Amino acid sequence: MIVVTRLNGSGFAVNPDLVERIQETPDTTLIMVDGAKYIVRESMAEVIDLIAAYRARIVGMAYGTEAYGTDSSGRSATGPQPTLAAVAPIHPPRAQDGGR
Repeated sequence: MIVVTRLNGSGFAVNPDLVERIQETPDTTLIMVDGAKYIVRESMAEVIDLIAAYRARIVGMAYGTEAYGTDSSGRSATGPQPTLAAVAPIHPPRAQDGGR
């Protein structure tokens, strides 16, 4: 989830996977896949950066690197992050069977 701000100053979380498009006319509007629209204070560029950072964090957690969002000492700069469940490889390693 990414956290964005309504025009009245209250924050709310949005699932970035459900954002269909973003418009600036002049306010930034998030249009969701179900047709819901949210007007937010952040610029289009800021929302895109939030989504990119969210996805980078997910990929980092999947690969066990979690380099994104850390301070100079390697600690998480935004507090504890959730962990992902282990994922089985698509093609599990096979025993040596003559190269087949």
